[in-house]
Formats: sequence, structure tokens, C-alpha cells
Amino acid sequence: MMNNNFYCVIMAGGVGSRFWPVSRNTRPKQFLDILGIGKSFIQLTYDRFIKIVPGQNIFVVTSAAYADLVHEHLPDLPLENILTEPYRRNTAPCIAYAATRIRHMNPDATMVVAPSDHFISNESLFIDTITAAMNYASHQDELFTLGIDPTRPETGYGYIQCSMKESTTVNGNIAYKVKTFTEKPNRELAQVFVDSGEFLWNSGIFVWNAATICKALERWLPEIYSLFKDGDKYYGTPQEQAFITKIYEDCPAISIDYGVMEKTSRAWVFQASFGWTDLGTWESLYLHAPKDGNRNLIKCHDTMIDSTTDSVIVSHEKDKLVVVKGLSNYLVVNTDDVLMICPREEGRFKEVIADLAVNDKSKYM
Repeated sequence: MMNNNFYCVIMAGGVGSRFWPVSRNTRPKQFLDILGIGKSFIQLTYDRFIKIVPGQNIFVVTSAAYADLVHEHLPDLPLENILTEPYRRNTAPCIAYAATRIRHMNPDATMVVAPSDHFISNESLFIDTITAAMNYASHQDELFTLGIDPTRPETGYGYIQCSMKESTTVNGNIAYKVKTFTEKPNRELAQVFVDSGEFLWNSGIFVWNAATICKALERWLPEIYSLFKDGDKYYGTPQEQAFITKIYEDCPAISIDYGVMEKTSRAWVFQASFGWTDLGTWESLYLHAPKDGNRNLIKCHDTMIDSTTDSVIVSHEKDKLVVVKGLSNYLVVNTDDVLMICPREEGRFKEVIADLAVNDKSKYM
């Protein structure tokens, strides 16, 4: 039987520009079936948490522009559980909104907060780990995050250093006191982290009880918490959205990691190994998706590929033959209005995205 004090907050307000041109401002990657398995990222995320948390206790925080998309992809989610942000302000305001609203509904609530666009390969282990973490956090005045055993010196993830002398075991899951957070190191430093055995990848998944995170926000981000503390007067009423729109105008943009987790002495990290991947870029998809004998990731309806290696080739047009010859380490992505061909290197790809706005091509963003 599920715990009625368990709540889930799915953060789904990002644009996902690094998956351009498939991911667009009007339909970002959390609403796409990039894996080609018949479900979008947000549907996969919801399906995982519905096995941990009662359906009426799942909330999605998203941009106001994406509310209809959330409802389209998650028709079973109550409309009042779609919390819309008028402006993007990073994760701290998003979590402050969700935490104060959930605390208003249930002062005994314990929350798991997760991005909408991660891939989990071992779902049963994920469910066991999250459930154990939530049960433990429900009676602790501590803040928990989940850290993933690193398998390579990844430069696209943040790292959490564990205090190896301060740990506890919960249903076979080890939690360490957090020593430091480091955001996306260079390759050399990432290798040092992996070799040390003290660092975990920062998954961006958090577990805490609502009262504890609200106290932490009040302590470390009073400029944000003070805006939401009057929410009890408006939450669940017709005035809620007007209240949120007004306070978001004054809300600073800051991440929960930087604003709270890096400052508090109450941060702990559960060590996890449930096959987590942040599929944030074409490169990360390339690393984890099946490839052909020439190490090409191909997602097309009809292709002729010759003398091409180590490339990503994607086309969503059913009636188009994609012919590629003589490429190595390239990214080829075809949509109905954009064809992009560029080297796979992340840096060059970012340059392509940045150039759109400057060259009056923002309609393709």
C-alpha cells in the first residue's frame, strides 16, 4: 500500500535546446519520444513515480506555455496538479513553489523532486532506492540527493564529494554526508574525481520532507522563501495563479544546488546505481543508444548509409530516404523544416544554436 504522505514533483519547464532541431521552444525534449520507444520522457518519468507515489500526489511544475502539453502527455494527472511558472527562474523558485504548496496541503508530506527527462535502465532498483530514501527522509531533518556511481570522467555532469567517514545505511542503501559540490569539471579534474572513489555524479534528484526544505529555503534563500510564505492564503484558490505571476516577477533565478545544497550542513547523498543517464544532448544519446557495426546511431525510417562511421543520423520524416556517404563523427538531424549537419563535438553544436538568434533565424528555435 502506498504512503499517502509521499509526494512527487516533476520539473518540466526546460527548453532542451541541446537536442535542437528536434527539440524546439514550442515542443521541448521532455515531450518527445527521442528514444523511439513510443513514450515521451515525461511519460516515462510519470510511469516510474506512479509506482511509488499516489497519482493524486504527483505534481508537474512547468512553464505556463507547456501546461497543455503536460495535459496532453499525462491525461490522468489532475489539472490542478500542473503548477505553471510565468517565467523561468531555475530550480530553487520551482522547488519553493512546489514545497510550500504541498506543505499547505499536507504538513507531513515527504517529497521526491526529479527532472522530467532522465533515463533509468533499472526501474525496479530505482523504485526500491527512492522508496527507501523517502521512508528515511520522512522523519529526518536533513536534505537528501541521489548520487550515481560514475563510470567515466564525464564533463557534462556535476559531481558530489562524499564524506567517507560520515555515512548511514538505509535498507541496503548507503547515504554519505555531502562534502562538496562541483559543477561540470574539465576532463582532467573529472578523472581525478573518478579515481579518488569519493565522488558521485549529481543526478538532480532530491528527497526531503516538505517542512525541512521549507526551513532550508527560509535559512539560505530568504529572498525567495519570503515571496512564497504567504502562499497559504492563495494555494488552491482562483487567486493562486495571479499570486504566482506577481511574485515570480521579483524572484531571482538560482538553482537549488547553489542556493541551498552547497551551503547547508544538512545535505546527504544516497549512493545509487540504477542505470541513470541524463540524456541532455545528442552526444549523451549517442553514448547510450544501440549503434550499428560502424558505430553509427541511426534513427530514420529509410536509409542508405555508406562509408560512414561514429555518426548520429536522425530523421523523423516517414516518406524521405536519407542517404549519407563518407562522414565520420558527424551529426545529421532532419526535421520537416530544418536539416542540420555538423561535427559531433559539443562545442561546435552549441555555436550552431547560438548563431540562430543572431542571424534572424529564431523562428527555428
